[in-house]
Formats: sequence, C-alpha cells, structure tokens
Amino acid sequence: MRRDDPRVGAVCSFIGTVRDRNGGAVRGEVQSMELEHYPGMTEKAIEAMIDQALQRFDIFAARVVHRVGLLQPLDQIVLVAVSSAHRGQSFQACEFLMDYLKTQAPFWKKERTAEGARWVDARVSDDAALARWGIHASNSSD
Repeated sequence: MRRDDPRVGAVCSFIGTVRDRNGGAVRGEVQSMELEHYPGMTEKAIEAMIDQALQRFDIFAARVVHRVGLLQPLDQIVLVAVSSAHRGQSFQACEFLMDYLKTQAPFWKKERTAEGARWVDARVSDDAALARWGIHASNSSD
C-alpha cells in the first residue's frame, strides 16, 4: 500500500478478532462463529465500500480482507488498511470502512454456544455508528 508511493505518510490498519462472547454475555459462551456470504456479491459490496472511502477521505489506497467459514474465538476475522499522506484521514477512513462493513456488507453470522447455534442480529449501536457518517440504515432487529 505504500511501496513506490512517496506521498504516503501514514498507513492505518484494523484487525478484528472473533470474541468468545456476544455483547454482555459471559466469557467463553461463544464456542465458534460461522460466516456465510454470497461469493461475488460480497466482494462487489466491499469494493463499493472502498470506492465510498476513496471519495469521502483524502486517502491513496484501502484494502479489506474478510474471512468467511468456520472461525474460532481469537481467530482474526477482518483486516482493514488505509494509506494517506497524514494519519487523520487514514484513521477516519479505516473507521468508516469498519462501520460500513458491520452494517452493509452481506455477511451472515452464526454463533455456536453450549445451548446450540443462533444467527447474530445486527445491533442498534452498529446502525448508530454508521449514521455519524450520514448513512442511515435500519439493520437491527431491536
């Protein structure tokens, strides 16, 4: 993201991991998580998110890598990296991309617990995080 680009003064990255709990649940409750997606559709949606970030922020490049399939607690699940001339734009674009991913990316999450499997609903807090960028979504079931 910065090779051979002398304009780059900052690279900001975020790595998300699978937690062993959901919300205020007890530690160790989540035994695994399975992410499903529609191949092709999900990648196009992520590319559109990156295009939005490139339009909104003074950045040079952005990359998103999101895993799918069966994951365990502590597994890395997502990487967002952004390059720019200065850190502020990289930090903002990275946060924007994560907020966008949490609400707009076509992923479906299923958590496995001792009680069985359950689909994870979107959260009101995720919709609120996206709204601060001027994008209003109603994904949560609350």
